[in-house]
Amino acid sequence: MAKRMIPPLTFVSPEPFAPQTFTDPKEAVAALSALYERNTAFLINSFTELAKGAPIAGRYRACYPQVSLETATFGHVDSRLSYGHVTAPGVYTTTITRPELFRHYLKEQLGLLIKNHGVPVTVSESATPIPLHFAFGEGAYVEAAAASSLSDVPLRDLFDTPDLNNTDDLIANGEYDQVPGEPAPLAPFTAQRIDYSLARLSHYTATSASHFQNFVLFTNYQFYIDEFAAWARQLMKNGGEGYTAFVEPGNFVTPAGCEKPETDAVLARLPQMPAYHLKKKGHAGITLVNIGVGPSNAKTITDHIAVLRPHAWLMVGHCAGLRNSQRLGDYVLAHAYVREDHVLDDDLPVWVPIPALAEVQLALEGAVAEVTGYEGFELKRIMRTGTVATIDNRNWELRDQAGPVKRLSQSRAIALDMESATIAANGFRFRVPYGTLLCVSDKPLHGELKLPGMATEFYRTQVAQHLQIGIRAVQKLAAMPTETLHSRKLRSFYETAFQ
Repeated sequence: MAKRMIPPLTFVSPEPFAPQTFTDPKEAVAALSALYERNTAFLINSFTELAKGAPIAGRYRACYPQVSLETATFGHVDSRLSYGHVTAPGVYTTTITRPELFRHYLKEQLGLLIKNHGVPVTVSESATPIPLHFAFGEGAYVEAAAASSLSDVPLRDLFDTPDLNNTDDLIANGEYDQVPGEPAPLAPFTAQRIDYSLARLSHYTATSASHFQNFVLFTNYQFYIDEFAAWARQLMKNGGEGYTAFVEPGNFVTPAGCEKPETDAVLARLPQMPAYHLKKKGHAGITLVNIGVGPSNAKTITDHIAVLRPHAWLMVGHCAGLRNSQRLGDYVLAHAYVREDHVLDDDLPVWVPIPALAEVQLALEGAVAEVTGYEGFELKRIMRTGTVATIDNRNWELRDQAGPVKRLSQSRAIALDMESATIAANGFRFRVPYGTLLCVSDKPLHGELKLPGMATEFYRTQVAQHLQIGIRAVQKLAAMPTETLHSRKLRSFYETAFQ
């Protein structure tokens, strides 16, 4: 078979798209969807034809849609708002991917901009190419398919592939340098950065990004997953009580009113960080992710879930109690963090304070009171509020304790774990409301380590209660207006308009 040749400096693309302006956010999102579907279909169809042996016409390229806003005034906007407006005259723009997945989010963000500034938004075609891998969506194996059918030409010579040089968090990190005369960013993430995370989410959790809910619980023990799955399955069997479906790794869906998933298929093995989703209309349900042990996992998964723009995420897991007055099974409500996890040092300097968010703190404390029956001063019997330290060395007790113990004492820390400060810091960094409620499972400084029999009983009696507290807390948060939950405390001097 003769080797196919690529015509030099020839690009093959869809017909140019004429910019369109909209004052109706629903119509703007529909236009974004139509443009995105047209351009991704062009790439997929081109690849399919080439795989069948069609002659190469050039380098195939299609670009992401984008949405822009231009305002000429320093129009006064309600100072209570934390998002949905820009602070200065200029042109603002962002590239868009998977508009159907983000339909509700985009309608809200664009609707607020149109309302607050009284100007239309413009939908157009950006200059940022869509990588072929991302055009296929989650779970695509483009390289493997191309190996046999396009072995005569490197795939990167025919299509754009993911470019990590332009996939970064400069905007979210507050490190983006505005180029004079260029539009300012409208959203914290670009389309290619979002696509990268959507692909990673599917890989790490074995569930589609479409199943993730706006309220996310993270845990570091499988016991919580087992309890959540049993509770969710019973809920589905009883009709759902407002929840519509329960989704397990492998995208196995149990609809409300059913006892088991719609398929009898079995996942060959669990992913690194399995996710379970109790779905509700408008993504208002609960996602629970077992992140395992360690700050690296905590950073990895929150890096990717952040692009879905959840309304809140909470850590509910186990910790070491650091005070002699604490007992195994007591709760710790974090109101400050000591960050010795180090995984975010390059993105968020350790001198940046991670504040407690009043709305989340009240929801967690209220949930503990409701589930346990303790109130007011009596609540102090089982819960302590204070500083949680997160460390990257699970066996820190085996080293010279003088240094760590002194730092823990000086910081007034009451608990130690390996994930909570990482999750809170990434919530701060990505403007996702965060909180931490931990359960004391051992006291290494005081020689209280669980024996095997004690551990079994501890987990049996305490995990169920702790999980129900976490669920009740996110239900309280879900009942709040989003403009109340998304605190202004998470916004910097130069913020994007999109939440």
